Amino acid sequence: MRKIIIIVGIVIFVLFIAALSLLFMRRPMDLTKYEPLKNPRITTIPDQKVIVVTTKGDPNVIGKEAFGVLFKSYFRIKGVAKGGIMPAPRARWPIDQNTPMSEWTGKYAMAIPESIMALPKIKTKSGIEVKIDTWQYGEVAEILHIGPYEKEKPTVEKLMKFIEERGYHPVGEHEEEYIKGPGMFFKGNPEKYYTIIRYRVEKNEP
Repeated sequence: MRKIIIIVGIVIFVLFIAALSLLFMRRPMDLTKYEPLKNPRITTIPDQKVIVVTTKGDPNVIGKEAFGVLFKSYFRIKGVAKGGIMPAPRARWPIDQNTPMSEWTGKYAMAIPESIMALPKIKTKSGIEVKIDTWQYGEVAEILHIGPYEKEKPTVEKLMKFIEERGYHPVGEHEEEYIKGPGMFFKGNPEKYYTIIRYRVEKNEP
């Protein structure tokens, strides 16, 4: 009997995550508004309160589980958007991309209203932390990458060149906002992934 209860619980959890995945994949998107970001820009973004799932390890290995915890946690918060207007997930990584991926500290996040002050009790595996935080922004440099994540390098290099030419330097961490990407169980077409790559920046000293 106990085994049956455990199996049923696992099935319900898998179906729940699949439903979240489908909801994110099918949320209404007007991708044309992101087209101008094919050319890098410097803009100003206000600080944002977020729910953050922090992990350590290769995102190719632990990323799916981290996003699963993020979506599950987000949908348990009272007072957040749970329909087609839910915010795109984002993540921050070490600014030094030469750091071995097995040593990366990944911060997976979703924006939440300022009125949210506490999280419901969330059970996670050891090594996964869930909390509310405020991500600092201010002046940022950003660019749109269309295509697989493993082919981001030329886009990042284009953005870094733009930052240098405008007399700025990056601060903080490498950030990605996943406008369109894979679901938890459905990979989709990687050539059509839309990812905003973003760095906080500061003006160089004269």
